Amino acid sequence: MNRILATAIAGLLALPVYAEGDADAGKKTFNKCKSCHMIADPDGEVIVKGGKTGPNLYGVAGRTAGTMEGFKYGDSIVLAGENGLVWDEVTFVEYAQDPKGFLKSYLDDTSAKSKMTFKLKKGGEDVYAYIVSVSGE
Repeated sequence: MNRILATAIAGLLALPVYAEGDADAGKKTFNKCKSCHMIADPDGEVIVKGGKTGPNLYGVAGRTAGTMEGFKYGDSIVLAGENGLVWDEVTFVEYAQDPKGFLKSYLDDTSAKSKMTFKLKKGGEDVYAYIVSVSGE
């Protein structure tokens, strides 16, 4: 419960969005992500062409988890969002390193699952910085 409250507070304090990582390095690392994710602005302009298996990552910073309109999320990520998970640099990086493990811990539920099977072992801060830089934040 404390993690949920801390995440909610961090989400509220995340405005404006600042990223610690290196956006230039993140652009290169994002190549691993674009097999499943694209980045397109609200008007539909594609910034980074990519797959649609994962949600559009435009504006992910400060977004409640599991709420990108038009994307069918798994139950665990939706539940995490309903329980206060808001994407900031820390939660994004932790999730990208081990999506299933992160959700199990966040939800305190050993049966939690994630559709994201890829694990970004390093460079998550850079990817987050890159997404923030192209999202006009």
